[in-house]
Amino acid sequence: MDLSEANITKQVSKDDAGEGSMARELIKINFCGSTPLLWRTEDLKAARELGFVGTLVGSLARQPRQNTRLGRPLELLLEEGRLMADMERAAVSGLDSKSEDPEVSPAVVEQYYAGLENSFQEQSALALEDRKMTLTRVLTEKQKAMSVQLCTARAGLAHCPQERQFLTADWPMPQDERCKCRFQVFKDLRRRGFYLTSAGKFGGDYLVYPGDPLRFHAHFIAVCVSMDESMPLCDVLAIARLGSNVKKTVLLCSSGESQDDEREEVVYTSLQWSGMA
Repeated sequence: MDLSEANITKQVSKDDAGEGSMARELIKINFCGSTPLLWRTEDLKAARELGFVGTLVGSLARQPRQNTRLGRPLELLLEEGRLMADMERAAVSGLDSKSEDPEVSPAVVEQYYAGLENSFQEQSALALEDRKMTLTRVLTEKQKAMSVQLCTARAGLAHCPQERQFLTADWPMPQDERCKCRFQVFKDLRRRGFYLTSAGKFGGDYLVYPGDPLRFHAHFIAVCVSMDESMPLCDVLAIARLGSNVKKTVLLCSSGESQDDEREEVVYTSLQWSGMA
């Protein structure tokens, strides 16, 4: 898919499910280094509707030091972003770092930063008032709450080309054999209707869910290996035993060319630990 910046602003994709296909706006993917991120609420919703889960990694403005509840942006797996692009439902957003935005003037940039400063002063006063109310509530044992409007709607990068350039990158998908294998496995499992998330803490590549992870537990741990790659027996036993301990089946997934045509096919081998005599 062509991810040129000229197609990002107004570019739409067509939904092929049905005869009367409707035009849809592309999901805008920003990059921080090599990490694909989704910032807009509508993009998070559209990605979820397509079956892409991702991971929320942003801190909440009112509780930045906690890590039990997180917010935007949504971090995607590289395979998730690439598959969305192949489906013509997403494109890389941002400006080319070598070009200048003709619509941005110094006055607009100055106004943008002035608005941020005014918002910071307002939020400082509100935070001080909030702390006073909290102290008063503790002393008087009264339950009161205070709603604070945060400067999040202006966090879109429309008037700050430096920040947009920081979040702009070419598609950083490596082309080595392992990354190709991971993508083919991810694409095939999504085609079969499974949901996938990262499985780094389980020693695999993907956790495979039969449905939305909010409703189901993962049934499989997918480990991507090349067709001609050899695995030490101790590694096979270790991953099989780990899968048994967490009540999941380990899938050894390998991609290769089909004998019938030139398309890639994925071969799956399941492992289950049955103990030692």
